[in-house]
Order: sequence, then C-alpha cells, then structure tokens
Amino acid sequence: MKAVILTGGAGTRLASVSGGLPKPMMPLLGAPLLERTVALLRDNGFERLCMTLCYKPDVIRDHFGDGSRFGVSIEYRLERAPLGTAGAVLNCADFLGGEDFLVMSGDSACDLDLAQLAQDRRRGVTVALTARSEPLPYGQVLTDQEGRITGFLEKPTWERVVTDRVSTGIYWISADVLDYIPSGRPYDFARDLFPDLLARGVPMYGRVLEGYWCDIGTPRAYYQCNLDALDGLWRVPGVQEPPRRILPCHDRARLMRVIGEALAGFGADFSDGLTVSGPAGQVRLAPLADQSALALEGDRAAVRRIEALARKLDSQMQ
Repeated sequence: MKAVILTGGAGTRLASVSGGLPKPMMPLLGAPLLERTVALLRDNGFERLCMTLCYKPDVIRDHFGDGSRFGVSIEYRLERAPLGTAGAVLNCADFLGGEDFLVMSGDSACDLDLAQLAQDRRRGVTVALTARSEPLPYGQVLTDQEGRITGFLEKPTWERVVTDRVSTGIYWISADVLDYIPSGRPYDFARDLFPDLLARGVPMYGRVLEGYWCDIGTPRAYYQCNLDALDGLWRVPGVQEPPRRILPCHDRARLMRVIGEALAGFGADFSDGLTVSGPAGQVRLAPLADQSALALEGDRAAVRRIEALARKLDSQMQ
C-alpha cells in the first residue's frame, strides 16, 4: 500500500526548542519522530511512501535516502512554495498512479492501527478520529449513526463544542478525490477540500481508532509526548515495548471491580490481585498507589487485549 507523509512544515511554534530542525525531525527517544512514523507505516503494511518537502528538505532527504535502511521505499516531492496539505498531496499524483492511498502528517506521534483503517475504508474519504476531552485545539468531526461525516468544526470555542471526536490528520483517500483539488495554488484538506466534498455530496466517513495520538506542535505537547513514551502510554514504533503498560483511568478501584466482573468467567485469578490467563498469554493488573491508573504486565498480545477492554470499560463508566 502507498502513503503520503506531509513533512513540509517549518514548525514555527516549536522554534524555541527545535534548533531550526524541521518539525518531523524532532527527536523522540533517540530518533526523529518521522523515523517513528515510517516504522508505524511499515508495520501496518505501507511500504511505498512519498514525503512532501518544503522547509529544509535536505535534512529529511539526507536522513532517509531511498528508505531501504528503514525497510520501505521512499520518494520525495519538493514544493517550491507552500501548497497547503491537499495541494502537497496533489503534487504526488504521479507517485500515486491512480491508486487509493493514506495521508498522514509527519508531526504527529501515534500508535494507531492504520491497517484497520485501510481495511475499514469506504469510497471517498475515511478520516481517522480520536476522542479528546479538551478538543479546542483540534478540528472536530461530526458524524451520523452510520459514521458518515456531516460537518466539521475547526478549533471551535467551548460555546460551539458539540463532540469530543477530533480529526487526527490521517485520511484514507480514494484516487478520484484528487480530481477535486485545484492545481497551482495552496489548498488545504480541512479548510478547503473537505467542505467542498461535503457540499458536493462526496461520501466521507469517520473511523474512531483506539490508541495514542499527539500533535507535537507546541513545546509543551512535544515534551509531554516524550514523557508519555517513557511512561509507556505511547507504544513507540520501532522500539521494544516496555514490560509494563500504564493506563490512566478515572476511578482505579471501580475499574478494577468492573474488569474483574467482566473477566470472572474467563480465567481471572484473584488470589494475588487480578491475573488473567488466556490464549494470548497472561496479564497481571494492579492499581498504582500514586495516581489514578492501572499497571498491566505480561505477554504483549494479552496486555494489548486487556488494555483495550479496560479503556472501553473506563469510557463506559464516565
């Protein structure tokens, strides 16, 4: 599968900590964020990548080369002047060759299941969504019960907030959508293309993906992302997962009870805390003493399954 990574931004808001690096090249746990993004795409089946370049293009191109060192094939398309997010993708039309494709920002840290997004894609545009309790800095996405997008709210004030679902800037796009992007001038997905597609009745869908997502656009967000990686909240692509995962929750004691009730008939052992055994392996769950969070330790596949269940139950309890 093919993916376009938007890497042309200068990262003006990060200037105080970036030292002039392009934003996607900011280091996270010893490697550029963009390297983590490439690993995530590779691990989800996207092995042919195109990076859009504008600000300090040689920094990115010299680091990644043809991509073979990272297990992928990489091409580059240079913008002489900023083309906007959608215009930058149109500039990659020859690389895409009439195929459907994924678009992803190069300045977001995430461990979302992009292979699942590709599997669930619909004709037109499918937008990867995530939930945010503080959605003001993001673009909100309104959907109906079938998941079809009915509207967008770009960075609204609290008085206009009507949902907690926000766009991650990750899109699965049908090839014919490129026909709606004008050439030769700046054109953005959120500001220009998506409202136009809605007005035309082109099908657009939202797909909520579980997992970690963070836009590192500000120094505070950048440092928080590093801390989240160290705490195990972000499964850093290309890095071996820590033996213990930390899951923040709203009421740790209540969540332990609800999980125990849900798993009582599925190999749950309460003789020393809560241990769950199953086909995927064994997991031990324990609430932390100094914060409202659970620690999960055990076999990787089993930890992921129990973590997904715990997140769902915690959400239902709110």
